[in-house]
Amino acid sequence: MSKVWLITGASSGFGRAIAEAALGAGDVVVGAARRVEGLADLVAAYPERAEAVPFDVTDVTAAEDVVRGVVERHGRIDVLVNNAGRTHVGAMEETGDSELRSLFDLHVFGPAALVRAVLPYMRAERSGAIVQMSSMGGQMSFAGFSAYSGTKFALEGMSEALADEVKEFGIRVLIVEPGAFRTALMDSTRAGVSPDLGVYDTSVGATRRMVETADGTQPGDPAKAAALVLAALDAEHTPLRLPLGDDAVTAVLDHLDQVRGDIAPWEKRTRSTSFDE
Repeated sequence: MSKVWLITGASSGFGRAIAEAALGAGDVVVGAARRVEGLADLVAAYPERAEAVPFDVTDVTAAEDVVRGVVERHGRIDVLVNNAGRTHVGAMEETGDSELRSLFDLHVFGPAALVRAVLPYMRAERSGAIVQMSSMGGQMSFAGFSAYSGTKFALEGMSEALADEVKEFGIRVLIVEPGAFRTALMDSTRAGVSPDLGVYDTSVGATRRMVETADGTQPGDPAKAAALVLAALDAEHTPLRLPLGDDAVTAVLDHLDQVRGDIAPWEKRTRSTSFDE
């Protein structure tokens, strides 16, 4: 039986690629986007199975209405893909409260509202999948990405607990952690950039320059990534985390080694911090 997908940020990047892959598999896709005109060609190509709905993920009050509308029109939601997002560059000192809050609204509070809205329907069906589009920056971070990674770390922490909470209802959670893929994430018209104080050039400066020049040259193919996401969801055992791309796999594994390296020299002393009985 075909699945019903609700995908945010579906007009471009990974959202668009996953929508195309799902439609290619014969599924029904409801693409949510602020600019639905970016989905007009998909709706025209698949008039019986593709639908575009206007939705700003940061409008958490609208999440229940969007989900309810999809269920009313299609009977259920089998897969929710929380994909809408953008990058942000700036040292922690340079990033203001309004910038940080807007990023958390987009990457944390918006997805959380959609998860809350969709779970009652998935629990009733005792099946479903929630795909959280994170980043390799949800496992590790570096200079210039404190705000971006902060939101992705939060999303991953919530999603790890969510997976434990909903498994008894037959609901799976998949956290996707892409590296550098050729999407609009690094597009200078979309990337958030904090004012440069001029004191972090040796660290954050390199990240700023990378973001300024990387757009259109990333090695990752979103179509191949989307195919792997569908394969992971169809697998007998869906992984909780799925790093995507050679760079992401290397970075995540290296980070795990670094964490182990930090802990090992202190392990004996840290284990001995309990009260003496």
